[in-house]
Amino acid sequence: MRIAVVGAGFAGLSAAKVLRQSGFDVTVFEKAPDVGGVWSRTRRYPGLHTQNDKGTYHLSDLPMPAHYPQWPSGEQVQEYLESYVEKFGLATVLRLSTEVASAELVNDETGWLIASRPAGARDPVTVERYDHLIVANGIFSDPLVPSFDGHATFAAAGGRVLAAGEFHDIEAARGRNVLVVGYGKSSCDVAIPLSDVAAQTHVVARELLWKMPRKLGGALNYKYLLLTRMGEALFRYLNLKGFERFLHGPGNGLRRRMVDSVGSVATRQLKLRELGLVPNGSFEDIARSTVSLATEGFFERVTDGRITVHRDQVIKELLVDGGRPAARLADGTVLAADLVICGTGFRQHVPFFDDALHARLQDEAGNFMLYRQILPIGVPRLTFAGYNSSFFSPLSAEMAAVWTAAYLRGGIDLPTEGRMRDEVHTRLAWMAARTNGRHARGTNIIPFSMHNIDEVLNELGLNLGPLTRARQWLFPVDPRSYRGVTARMIRRSADGDAAGQVEPTRPARATR
Repeated sequence: MRIAVVGAGFAGLSAAKVLRQSGFDVTVFEKAPDVGGVWSRTRRYPGLHTQNDKGTYHLSDLPMPAHYPQWPSGEQVQEYLESYVEKFGLATVLRLSTEVASAELVNDETGWLIASRPAGARDPVTVERYDHLIVANGIFSDPLVPSFDGHATFAAAGGRVLAAGEFHDIEAARGRNVLVVGYGKSSCDVAIPLSDVAAQTHVVARELLWKMPRKLGGALNYKYLLLTRMGEALFRYLNLKGFERFLHGPGNGLRRRMVDSVGSVATRQLKLRELGLVPNGSFEDIARSTVSLATEGFFERVTDGRITVHRDQVIKELLVDGGRPAARLADGTVLAADLVICGTGFRQHVPFFDDALHARLQDEAGNFMLYRQILPIGVPRLTFAGYNSSFFSPLSAEMAAVWTAAYLRGGIDLPTEGRMRDEVHTRLAWMAARTNGRHARGTNIIPFSMHNIDEVLNELGLNLGPLTRARQWLFPVDPRSYRGVTARMIRRSADGDAAGQVEPTRPARATR
């Protein structure tokens, strides 16, 4: 069986590694000249670092190098992925600087026709047939930059508008007036190096998000609070089990006090009240769509005036003021703005699929209808990788790859299509209510990372033992605990369909 993987970030590379070990013929298409996805040198903005510490942000069978700092830089993460390619011999299956122009499902039996071309070229030059397609293009690959009124006049005066991932040269901001739009990770990250060189650095925040210090009280690493099963259980999941029933039932008062106390410490430590930067709502809102760490030094620079935050504001228009590029905020404030850098989110879509196929993959609201965040319902010979953004995105993607390999080997007893569709609809409705619709088209599962991994592995009968999972309640999840899962899956499914011979064109053994 020939499998095409589109994307060479954590999801695409781990899928390629797991599927090759499972006996499949794999080709990975990547339009960037290097591996890494969001960590590629073509997309790294100054100041990019991981939110996770290096002990929790890696694939199961290759820890981050010991000499890396606790929170590796974007360059170091990319180097780590290069070492993953080398360790598992993936270079021979990579087609770097190669863009997939289109992917057409011919029929259930024939599979896919993949048209590819050198990145930047206009016309497809190669069309090949593949039995199965894995979409690993990344849910954070296509930046969503607002369309500002007055942009043409602003640009004619020399003003520039860029997505954070398009900004690479810090010298381009030296002595300039810079506006950073957004208050998420990328906006706060990039504001730090900008404030070192820019004449002025302003952050325009439509809505303030709660931030978690890397070390609460300057001592307790946040990983002991949020990167454990206990930390995850503090937030209400769709289906409550075990101790979670207590926390969200008789123990709800205790649970709320625990969450509120963390919020109180974070507010004092970051001096949010003094700075006028206490977000609306409660600290429990930190889990609505994503949990954002406080960028080291950000609030200190707000305190000393090197960064100015305009809360609850948006750019109303771009303009020219006194012959110089500028921006007018909704409250009427006019700010000089030679450079506007937007950390304003991403579009979640598959650019090489046509509208008809997108309609089959998404609901009326544009959410991806994916069982286990992997399997589209009613579209054969297709799975997704990395559409389960979580606290442990590398591990989540890798375990999803194990699920996909087992599926292709005929090793999963799936529910009927009707049952799967009902489950996905229920989950999406819950996500929408919990996050006010901010769940990246159904692909962001934070903070319920371990719930997702459990569901994927339980369906395969490959979850870790109860003692290991009990330890994860108190200690940060160590991806190395999962390094034997792929081999166990291969052994367990060896008695099923031979890899490379038969792929289910409908859910394998749909019995539940």
